[in-house]
Amino acid sequence: MGRRNFLSRAAALGVSAGLSAPAIISRAAAQDISDISLRDQDLPFIGTEETFSTPELMVLNSINEDHILYLKDTGLAELGPRRIGAMNEAGLNVQILSAHTPGVQNVLGQEGIDFAYRLNKQLVDGPMATYPGRFEAFATLPLQNPEAAADELERAVREDGFLGALTNGHIGKKFLDHPDFEPVLARAEALNVPIYLHPGYPADEVFQIYYSTTRPEYKKEYQDYIFSGSGYGWHQEVLTQCIRMITYGVFDRFPKLQIIIGHMGEGLPFYYERVVGDMSDSTQNSLNKPFGQYFHDNFWFTTSAFFQDELLHLLLQYISVDRVMFATDYPFADMKEGTNWFRAVNLPREDKEMIAFRNAEKLFGIKI
Repeated sequence: MGRRNFLSRAAALGVSAGLSAPAIISRAAAQDISDISLRDQDLPFIGTEETFSTPELMVLNSINEDHILYLKDTGLAELGPRRIGAMNEAGLNVQILSAHTPGVQNVLGQEGIDFAYRLNKQLVDGPMATYPGRFEAFATLPLQNPEAAADELERAVREDGFLGALTNGHIGKKFLDHPDFEPVLARAEALNVPIYLHPGYPADEVFQIYYSTTRPEYKKEYQDYIFSGSGYGWHQEVLTQCIRMITYGVFDRFPKLQIIIGHMGEGLPFYYERVVGDMSDSTQNSLNKPFGQYFHDNFWFTTSAFFQDELLHLLLQYISVDRVMFATDYPFADMKEGTNWFRAVNLPREDKEMIAFRNAEKLFGIKI
């Protein structure tokens, strides 16, 4: 398939899969800026889910040459004037950077350890040094080796000022509630830094059962890839991992551990009453606290790529405003669309400041 066809088809298929660009936006955000209320134009922003890559990482995590060319065109690996210019135009003060899915968490042995260290140092020595105050970062971790991952997290936080870590779905067919990853969770809790649970692609067996087809005429459109990713599967997988972490006692073992999830709660607001209602009874004798309390004590939620008023208000029906943070999902969503949307959202100024930047300042211990 030619590059033009790949990009045009990919752009129509989903949000933030590494294949598509447009965000899901509200009617207000889709309007011209002249039609949006001028209130809150002075609102500062911290973007808490903003993606980067490198040529080396794009080769590792792309499905073919067309995909690599698309990712290059998005500006994913550009951490200089183009990105800073887009931030300035949008009024986004700070981006918290994280590596393109799935980072290096599938790379085995010393190669994975070295790759993670190299990516983290590239950020520190590159854009974070060149544009002080404009970029912060989540550490990339070599999660195939949990002890080394815990050590790299500590090094990145203590030596280079990283704000936590970001993971991408299952790690070797295991989620973070598996005992293997307790060194990472324990270190994050001890360092008082959060872990951002970003989606990842499913294991091969899951992909074949849930998302694949034997009809070859549908495979050439990358339908199964998007279906298992940004089109649906990603969001269900993150919510499943969150429920696993609560159900199987992660937060009883690590009560101060903080977890961030994006995409307006990955479907949680829609399912909240059903999940909490049904799971509360079945876990009342095995957990230290009521099931729903863990969402309020151990989780934070971001707006990444879901620029919809109704979804934000639904999230705020169940989650306190002091647990919600702004994010755009750049470059797979447009920063200016995101900030314009949020400026026009019908919330009190105090609440908007909390979501736009104050909650991030509190969680990460930074100031803008």
